[in-house]
Amino acid sequence: MKDCAVIFAPHPDDEILGCGGTMAKKVREGCDISVVFMTDGRYSLMEIGVHSNPSPVELKEIRKLEAKRAAKVLGIEEEKLFFFDIEDGSLQKNEKFVREKITEILSGFPKEVYIPQEKEFHVDHRVTNWLVKSAIKELNFRPIVFNYAIAWLYPLNLLARVRPRFLQGTIMSRLLKKDMVCVDVADFLPLKKAALEEYKSQLQPIRDTQKRAALKNSFVKRFLQNEERFFVEREI
Repeated sequence: MKDCAVIFAPHPDDEILGCGGTMAKKVREGCDISVVFMTDGRYSLMEIGVHSNPSPVELKEIRKLEAKRAAKVLGIEEEKLFFFDIEDGSLQKNEKFVREKITEILSGFPKEVYIPQEKEFHVDHRVTNWLVKSAIKELNFRPIVFNYAIAWLYPLNLLARVRPRFLQGTIMSRLLKKDMVCVDVADFLPLKKAALEEYKSQLQPIRDTQKRAALKNSFVKRFLQNEERFFVEREI
């Protein structure tokens, strides 16, 4: 039987930023990977002042197509992608529906589950963490739960700048009371970069009047390292 892992992404692109190299590595090892997109990410451009052309409704469709193309780069079949189509920023308002869908997906009892860590800046990230762990408790099974970090809450975001990088991870591991695991993805970094580049709506201006991309280059570079770090739950 193949190993099985489920990756939960609050928004399309979080899965690649947080664990794209690990996903590529596992696919090449013959593992069965599913990706769950919790929200549609429709408001990412509004945060930098873009309200139309594309509109939020148009952007949600753009990001869904980008997610499918990114998955294809990594070798993940489209049938393994699950889109809840929840409006960006409103995950908590749809708790009952989302909890049921998560429980349904996890009823296959995967060996590994990947979620954003609980001290994330964006509320959808924190709610994703909470809902997935709640579903695991309800199902009463014990997968290995890997927490990936995208953007930390204040003041943890200041600690996240500590150098060297290993010391930064050690500090966060102690604060979260979780074990830190580093996955060597050097051989799969080109694939991760190629998958991430499919998210053009986030990486580059998509209209002439747009002053900058949704994701700054300095932010993206933090995720293009030879290893990906995860904080592993000691117990759920």
